[in-house]
Amino acid sequence: MAESVQVEAARIPDRDRLLQELREAGLDARPVDEVSIEVPCGDAEEAADKLLAIAEDAIMSIGAPFVPIKHEGTIYIRPPLS
Repeated sequence: MAESVQVEAARIPDRDRLLQELREAGLDARPVDEVSIEVPCGDAEEAADKLLAIAEDAIMSIGAPFVPIKHEGTIYIRPPLS
């Protein structure tokens, strides 16, 4: 059974931009609900590391003030903690 990695964005536009970046990276990313993305994969831990790197690159390229955080197989895209 294939595993999947969840990505949770802070806003819909952030989710849409990251979804585009993941698809351009060749991943079968699918939108779920308003701000979530699901990416099917074979090894969830390895895939989560790759997704985290892609998310960091996407955030840097658009200059968004967000921080990707990996926690228990889910990647959260959130504003930095103050």
